[in-house]
Amino acid sequence: MVNAGTYPLWQQLAVAEGLPDEALPAVIEALCAPARVIYDVYDRLDERRKKAFVEALPALLRRVTDPELRSRLLEQADDGQLADLAGQGVVTAADLPAILRTHRPTPGLVTGLARHPGQVDDSIGLLCHLHDTDLERVVGEWNPRRYRPDAEPFPPVPPALLDAVLEYALTPLARLLDNPGEHPGWEVSQRPDLGLPHEFGEGAPWRILATCPERWPELVGHPTLGTAVQHLLLDRAEAEQDLNRQTAATGSSFLMRGIQGDSEENPEPGLSLDAGLLEACLPALCLPEMASLPKPSVTARHRLHHIAQRVRSNPRLLDIAAEQLQASADACVRRGRLLTPPGKPNERRHTSIAVTEDLALLSSNPAHLAKGCALLATLEQPTVIASPPSAQLARITEGTDLLTPVRLLESHHQHRRVAALTALAINPHTPRTAVTEALLALHPLELAWLCHQGDVPDWLHAAAAALSPADEHAAVLRLLTDDELDHHSDPGAVLQSWLDAPETDGLWTDREVYRAVLNSRHHTLHHLRQLPADEVLARSEPHLALPHLLAQCGNRPERWNALLKALDYGPTDEKITFGQLLDSIQAPSPAPAGAA
Repeated sequence: MVNAGTYPLWQQLAVAEGLPDEALPAVIEALCAPARVIYDVYDRLDERRKKAFVEALPALLRRVTDPELRSRLLEQADDGQLADLAGQGVVTAADLPAILRTHRPTPGLVTGLARHPGQVDDSIGLLCHLHDTDLERVVGEWNPRRYRPDAEPFPPVPPALLDAVLEYALTPLARLLDNPGEHPGWEVSQRPDLGLPHEFGEGAPWRILATCPERWPELVGHPTLGTAVQHLLLDRAEAEQDLNRQTAATGSSFLMRGIQGDSEENPEPGLSLDAGLLEACLPALCLPEMASLPKPSVTARHRLHHIAQRVRSNPRLLDIAAEQLQASADACVRRGRLLTPPGKPNERRHTSIAVTEDLALLSSNPAHLAKGCALLATLEQPTVIASPPSAQLARITEGTDLLTPVRLLESHHQHRRVAALTALAINPHTPRTAVTEALLALHPLELAWLCHQGDVPDWLHAAAAALSPADEHAAVLRLLTDDELDHHSDPGAVLQSWLDAPETDGLWTDREVYRAVLNSRHHTLHHLRQLPADEVLARSEPHLALPHLLAQCGNRPERWNALLKALDYGPTDEKITFGQLLDSIQAPSPAPAGAA
């Protein structure tokens, strides 16, 4: 230990020009040793030591050649110091054994070493220790002047280093694509919510690939990484370009008008993937890796949707690979039996709509397209609800059409079914009779929505207009205030009509009904029994449930225990109604085994 007050002295000695080599061990010991102070002020004084050490470190490393003394200095340096000194050439590849004894390799250290041509191979040797997000930093932070557009050009990443970073980043995806059904990190058969895993570590492989578009034509044909590159380009290149284009247009529209004038239009940015690159990516377009995976009802649906998403990002694929897309769509439908009507009206509503949307884009099979229309007709009807507008909402919606029936249908995305049917109708291979027959199963407001669209075929517009209701408002379930219910002859019947309306699964319109019933002073126990138990118990005032629970349980301990057991459910358990909860409390317990 040394006296903390002498740290400035030792720091000055370290940078002094006349310091003899014999003094170096003492100076290094003084700057590396802990302070001789009491414990409660150690942290504050140790910060002084660290500051003096940081200021003296470059000068000391330039002079010290003894391996033990140099190791002592490198052990005390933090990651940022090592990276900076490596970039300056003060820390070299010869120091790596000493550094790696106490430090993990960092992107900064790799970058710092690689700035010197003779150490690129040594920096590459450290890549195996880095996570993919750290690999991204190696190339992303290479140019220290990347945020200065007026700075002089900076040397590019050494080709050998970039090649190595790409290999380390893309190899996991390439291996997974070789054996998609056996990879322990991606088991789509056990996780239906997963699609093809084209991203690792928050998309680092793509962001690394995006830094070198000039290499894409070469990489798509790489013997081991080519398939992974093709998947990434199809999924991300054009989509990323569109996102950047929208962001730039939004952020700079006013600025560019001021610079260029209103009459001059901005040039359209070039496409990320030209025709040659798109054709080079065609082997990966239809995800052949997913063609034989288990649980085809799940994996085939994922495959079909993923193909459609790629086409939406790259519409030119419809012309370049029409036959390939159509054949893959047919294969997905047949293998996954994707057009089989669901067992329950509201089962898999969103997935069924997504399947028909994807088929409308990809398929040319009249039979499959007709079945898509029939599948849409089997789905549950939407329930469009109009709640009493608050004063604040009235101010927001005044002078707009936000509360019109058609806009209410769109507000909860309940127009997706009729929009999917419209997409099927636009496909020239879809039989018109299949579309017009499906129109008969639509909700009146879905027909009205179709009549409001200006980009549908005339024959479809005429067919919908013939079925559309004369009064769109009559198809809306209007929730009344208690003041309005007071003037009704049977308020309880009105509340019951709300509860009898079909629930729209996943669109939260049922919550509006629940809240309206709970908040109404006209509700009875009969109404409460039909609501989900958690709505009555957890999402409303406690006084609504307490009287009924007290009446059911009374002074009987077994019923209170039954209540405790009934309420012990998790988020994945089947939801019960408040009536089922009350009935489970008073139900007799099963007789013990062996009882007479």
